[in-house]
Amino acid sequence: MKIGLLFAGQGAQYTGMGKSLYDNSIEAKRIFDSAGQEIQEWCFEGTKEILRQTNITQPCVYTVSMAAYEAFLEELSKLDEEMLNRLEMQGMAGFSLGEYAALTAGGVIQSFETGLHIVKQRGAWMNEAGKNADGESIGGMIAAFGERTHILECVELSREDGILEGVNYNSPVQTVVAGDKEALERFRLKSKEMGHIKAVPLSVGTAFHSPMMEVAVPKLQELLRASELKKPTAKLYSNVTGKDLTEGMTGDAGRWIADLMANQTKSPVYWQETMENMVADGIRAFVEIGPGNTLSGLAKKIDHELITMRVEDQETLIETINTIKSLLAGEETASAQ
Repeated sequence: MKIGLLFAGQGAQYTGMGKSLYDNSIEAKRIFDSAGQEIQEWCFEGTKEILRQTNITQPCVYTVSMAAYEAFLEELSKLDEEMLNRLEMQGMAGFSLGEYAALTAGGVIQSFETGLHIVKQRGAWMNEAGKNADGESIGGMIAAFGERTHILECVELSREDGILEGVNYNSPVQTVVAGDKEALERFRLKSKEMGHIKAVPLSVGTAFHSPMMEVAVPKLQELLRASELKKPTAKLYSNVTGKDLTEGMTGDAGRWIADLMANQTKSPVYWQETMENMVADGIRAFVEIGPGNTLSGLAKKIDHELITMRVEDQETLIETINTIKSLLAGEETASAQ
């Protein structure tokens, strides 16, 4: 059975995330202990406002996702050998920030500690990029519901001399738009005028994946190039292209991926295309790793027949392991008939 792993992105955070994994999984506890007391306190006790700060959100979500991944592997190892032999991790993808968890799980980033250092810096630089000289946020994001062509038409009509782009292509009916606050307000009004777009402001600190993030790119590129990234040991799908991360790769793998991931910060996330390509590669069952259930919901909007599971706490971990056992048993029964 082919399984795809999907790693949660920023926006999925909540107070108490990861605590039950910490309490029940040796491997999850190891990740949290490595992350340190400050991150543990933010994850387990941090308020909504604290967890909303980009420089805090990113290392926290990354830590919870890696703890959930290690707890998942820990439970999988308890399956009998025959079941494990029939289980194939066919591909991995992560939404925006979640791509760093996918890179770690897929062997590109060599350790959790290295990944956490990268993510901490990324969060700090993206946080700075979205503020003016007085430290005030100058951008934001809107989730727009409707046909992609209509949403992008509204973007073009609303941009004027500001920053405004479609940045997250999430599903056939959802595109997230990012830009400066004035341009976003023009988009909101224009979408209402057009009548077939629903615009919902998102509670985020700034305009991620837009040209506003340009100043963070060279800093992140330098850090990633120095981080000894390796060629993936598993198939990874890129946010920037929606395709295999290594497609078109030339020269040194580490340098190639470092440059791609630096540019990911200011580039749109082609999530719908990512999911469609994973499905085209034969993956029909997905496990969402990390806080929340956003990616499971998007998967169903892209193809309602997909099987989705989650690992965000001890309860969903056990549910997922039991579902995998049932799916494997069903395959065995079908093949015997």
